[in-house]
Amino acid sequence: MSKKLTKRSEDYSKWYNELIIKANMAENSAVRGCMVIKPYGFAIWEKMQAVLDKMFKETGHENAYFPLFVPKSLFEAEEKNAEGFAKECAVVTHYRLQNDPENAGKLRVDPQAKLEEELVVRPTSEAIIWNTYKGWIQSYRDLPLLINQWANVVRWEMRTRLFLRTAEFLWQEGHTAHATKKEALKEALQMQEVYAVFAEKYMAMPVIKGSKSESERFAGAEETYTIEALMQDGKALQAGTSHFLGQNFAEAFDVKYTSKEGKQEYVWATSWGVSTRLIGGLIMTHSDDFGLVLPPKLAPIQVVIVPIYKGEEQLQAISKEVNNLVVALQGKGVSVKYDDRDTLRPGAKFAEYELKGVPVRIAIGNRDIENGTVEVARRDTFEKQTVAKDGVVDFVVDLLEKIQENLFTKAVLFRDEHITKVDTFEDFKDVIDNKGGFVAAHWDGTSETEEKIKELTKATIRCIPNDAKEEAGLCVFTGKPSRRRVFFAKAY
Repeated sequence: MSKKLTKRSEDYSKWYNELIIKANMAENSAVRGCMVIKPYGFAIWEKMQAVLDKMFKETGHENAYFPLFVPKSLFEAEEKNAEGFAKECAVVTHYRLQNDPENAGKLRVDPQAKLEEELVVRPTSEAIIWNTYKGWIQSYRDLPLLINQWANVVRWEMRTRLFLRTAEFLWQEGHTAHATKKEALKEALQMQEVYAVFAEKYMAMPVIKGSKSESERFAGAEETYTIEALMQDGKALQAGTSHFLGQNFAEAFDVKYTSKEGKQEYVWATSWGVSTRLIGGLIMTHSDDFGLVLPPKLAPIQVVIVPIYKGEEQLQAISKEVNNLVVALQGKGVSVKYDDRDTLRPGAKFAEYELKGVPVRIAIGNRDIENGTVEVARRDTFEKQTVAKDGVVDFVVDLLEKIQENLFTKAVLFRDEHITKVDTFEDFKDVIDNKGGFVAAHWDGTSETEEKIKELTKATIRCIPNDAKEEAGLCVFTGKPSRRRVFFAKAY
């Protein structure tokens, strides 16, 4: 199969799908709307997991695991949550199949094996978790309860796209209980900050931190905090959310604690999560017409070494030098691959690792050994440099940091160039249709205006930025008074 990709400027969606398939990250499965995450794609998720898991534990959270199935009655306990996810739910009604007597080798549902209560395959875990918390929380001494789980969820999406939106996906979901509203709000904002730090420091993906409008909030939340990123095609991506749930779930599941004063009080709750959608965001923030461009901190392979040789004798001499280099780089915490396969020529290997987004490539041949040098190429800019062998380890370690910084700087510049203030609806439509990106506009605060703008332009309120300044103005659509600008965009 040809490795050449459709250009982003020609068909961004096709480019994205081709890149994932050809870079061997994931593929569609036999189950409609579901994907198989292949080893290279899963290695990126594992690196994300490792960093995030460490960040969660550093903020006092512990991991647990809860069932995949939620009894329908529990799912219905919090009305807004149930209504919000109802159309996306997969439901188990029977527990057994039997042979079909009329069709040999075929199976059918055993009508005698109907469940007494239907089970919802979790689209999110608040219901099963809060039913469990009822038995875990009795006293103020049990609080705060800070739990996270790494899991899969199922949301029966009609239109799917690899990593960005699939019927089943992997994620983490934190669920915490607190004695006071103040503590719960602090937790929700803290986790928004954790996500923002991860996105910017590790993914090199700049984000806008803000809160959602009422119509865009998580079902059952009193406040949803979000981080919003901007992709290269000018569309926004909701990269992570943290929800202040108030006492809604505590009241629905009767989760109370005895306070220091001896009173029975409902606890205050949060939930927060990010998913494999982050991999889609990583791809669309940095990658180019030649393939993936991965930030070094999340690249499964940070450095690949390719030998240039003629004959087994030269390969052995090069391999001896490379083995020492590999050990030295690994000693600095760098992940290295030495590709000495004899089934591909060096040029084909170069193209393969460009496609896979490996940040640094080192080429070493017989002449390099004689000269005491190696050739170092960086994936983000394609620049090549001849480097003395004795100094190459420190050079590469420094280069990986520079690549990480360059990717973030480039993404920030793109994002900032695509934040546009508008004061008229004509300008609003023009920017949404032709320039893309975030549109900073006044909004009158009503869901009716928000829905009408979405209907006319397909743009939604991505967030009300945390740092939005008080600024008297007029709603871009109705002309009614507004206190601040909010960010609109078309989104994934």
